[in-house]
Amino acid sequence: MTEPGAVVLGDPGPVPPGRRLLALPGGLVRTARPRQWIKNVLVVAAPAAAGRLTSPHVIGQLALVFGLFTAAAAAVYLINDARDAEADRAHPDKCRRPVAAGRVPVAAAYATGGVLAVLAPLAAALTCNAMTAVLLTGYVVMQLAYCVKLKHVLVVDLVVVTAGFLMRAMTGGVALGIPLSRWFLITAGFGALFMVSAKRYSEAVQMEGHGAATRSLLDAYTTGYLRFVWQLAAGVAVLAYCMWALESGGVTGGSLLPWRQLSMVPFIGAILRYAVFADRGSAGAPEDVVLRDRALAVIGLVWVAMYALAVAGL
Repeated sequence: MTEPGAVVLGDPGPVPPGRRLLALPGGLVRTARPRQWIKNVLVVAAPAAAGRLTSPHVIGQLALVFGLFTAAAAAVYLINDARDAEADRAHPDKCRRPVAAGRVPVAAAYATGGVLAVLAPLAAALTCNAMTAVLLTGYVVMQLAYCVKLKHVLVVDLVVVTAGFLMRAMTGGVALGIPLSRWFLITAGFGALFMVSAKRYSEAVQMEGHGAATRSLLDAYTTGYLRFVWQLAAGVAVLAYCMWALESGGVTGGSLLPWRQLSMVPFIGAILRYAVFADRGSAGAPEDVVLRDRALAVIGLVWVAMYALAVAGL
């Protein structure tokens, strides 16, 4: 328990009330993890795959869904940091989080998170449709349950984090009334599991031989088991994508080449490239791996170009 007036590790010292009030909005934004917002770009996955990114109305609707999912995710981060503030103060890195460092009051984090958790699904029901609101509500409830209990349950923790990515990929299609292919859902789900388990495997490899674990549950997993999970997930994701790409048969719509089927090549290449980092134990956060590796970024752009040609029927 931190004594009143004590200086917390990572805290520059007492902040005058006036400056604290001015710094509160910025602290709330930092607590909402802006760096993680890139994950919410997955809401465009289903509309893009269906070739629906062709009108300002669709793009505007997806921007709205992106904002709603960002608000829902921010609610979870705010409530999580408020709940873990005391424990975070004893952590060498997490002590710098605004709530743990005292720049954002615990009550303010709880209040803001609670408001966002209610408003995001409500706004989805009013501006999109009921199913979008249900998905956002389910996401918030599931993630809060993860913060409180599920992150301590073997295997379930992997499933919950994976489901968060899958729900992002589903929400864009649901908001626009686009039917979701079973192979699309399997590809998205196991692709997410591949990245999540690769990250956990990397954490387990890096902490081998060290006394302290970065996650209380990580000690319960063996590196062999986590390797099995990411290899299995990679195989299923590749198979599902191939089935998805082959659903439409050969050359269609006047295309000169079967671009949709050819897109299997860069997709498999991306999986193989990502697996290099997983095997080395250096696969950190998925967004970091994708953005920092130039070869993986190029492969991704080639895949996007091929799928765009397939959608355009060129």
